[in-house]
Order: sequence, then C-alpha cells, then structure tokens
Amino acid sequence: MKIPSIAPGRPSPALRLVDTHVHLDVEAFAEDRPAVLARARAAGVELQILPAITRAHWPGLAELTAAEHDLLPAYGLHPMFLDRHNDADIEALDDWLDGHPTVAVGEIGLDAFVEAIASGAAWERQWQLFNAQLDLAVNHGLPVIIHARRAVDSVLKALRARPGITGILHSFSGSRQQADQALEQGFCLGFGGPVTYPRAKRLRRLVSDLPEAALVLETDAPDQPSVNHRGERNEPAHLPEIAQCIAELRGTDAAALAALTSANALRILNLPPAPLVPA
Repeated sequence: MKIPSIAPGRPSPALRLVDTHVHLDVEAFAEDRPAVLARARAAGVELQILPAITRAHWPGLAELTAAEHDLLPAYGLHPMFLDRHNDADIEALDDWLDGHPTVAVGEIGLDAFVEAIASGAAWERQWQLFNAQLDLAVNHGLPVIIHARRAVDSVLKALRARPGITGILHSFSGSRQQADQALEQGFCLGFGGPVTYPRAKRLRRLVSDLPEAALVLETDAPDQPSVNHRGERNEPAHLPEIAQCIAELRGTDAAALAALTSANALRILNLPPAPLVPA
C-alpha cells in the first residue's frame, strides 16, 4: 500500500483533513476530476478514501487511486445495486483483494430505506452479499466501510457475530444506544453533510456528545451536500464546512477537530500515524 500524504514538515493549510468516504471515480466527476482534486487539496483535504460500488468500478478505481498519491481505494459491492451484482462477484472480490492493495472492504452493508430492496428475496440477497463480504474482510484482515440505512440494528447483529472486525459506519444516523454498540465493537462513525442542517437536531445532539475516538469525517461526494451547497453536486473541497460545523457543536476549534478525526481515520484504517511525503 502506498503511503498517504499527511505528513509533518510540509507547508499545510489551516485544516488537515481526511475524507473517509468519497466516490470520486463516478461519472459525476468525469469532466472535471483534476479540478475537483485541486480544490480538495487547496481546502486541506490531504487524503481521500474511495469505496467501490460495483465490480465494474474496480478497475477504474484501481487506476485512479494508483495515479494519485492521496487517493486510496476500498473494494466491495454496494447494497443498493443488487441488479448489478451476481453470484460470481464474491469470488471475484476475494481474488481482487489478493492482488490489489486496499484499505478496506467497502462499500458494503444493508439498505432498508429503498422499498424495492427492503423485503423478500431482495432483502435476503442483501444479507447474503453483506455476510459474504464481512467474511472476506475477516479472512483478509481488513476493516470494512458500511452503508447502514434504516438497518443499523441488523448491521450490528452481523458485526457481533464477528468479534474483532472493525471499520467505519458511513453516514451514521442511528441512536446513541446504537452508536455505543458500534463503538464497543471498535468502529468509528462517519459524519458528513447531513449534520450541517439545523433541522437535524437529533443527529447534531449525537455528534456533540460522542467520545472523541468515535468521529471521522466524510462527504459522500457527489451525494449528501452540506447545507451551503444543497441542490448542488457535492465534492471533497466542502469537507472543511463539515469540520467547522462539528467543531462548533462540540465546543472546539476546527483545526483540533480536523486533527482528531484524521488521526481516527488513519487508526481505524490501519494506516501509518505519521506517514512520509510520497516521492
């Protein structure tokens, strides 16, 4: 695995951030990806984790992350795209993980929000793919990046069956009790654009009160824009706004919050805590 670019002894912007969840490889960024990357770097986003969506995305994701020193891949099968997954994809993922450096298995999980996949055979299929990918993560000694929309209890049940597995619950929106269970399992919780909306009172209360070790930042770009960019394509350059919002909710400053969440991200993804600048 290449070494990411968070490093001492280098001129740095006011904030030094890790975006733990961004889909920079998707079509929404095809026309201006270099400019998006430049804006993110100028904003202090020094590392981005790019989770895959389908098997078809893996080669392009591998090529993109190999070409950019501050982009790292995670490979998996997203639960919302059941019609694009087949039985051979799990074996293919096992082989892919053997031959391609990765920081995690992801994006994997369960989605009970999308009605078409939340019951019957589709729900059983989600469970099959999720369990199989959790087992791959255990076998490969990798953390996981988990999508859990209206399915946190179900996800926690699967995780409890695999003591020692860790990772990130992406775009966390569960209760404090569910958060505590995830933390006991050794997980971090990802927070992004939704926390910037004043009407998200329950989420904002949760973020303000969680232990420091729980928190990592994300944009989920191009989705889930923050309040100042509602209706727009999201991008990783907006991460400082999320950091500022969470810092204010927690009564700290944005630079301290950035340092804390970046250290958490490196720890949970088994990345060096003080990496060197890449050549």
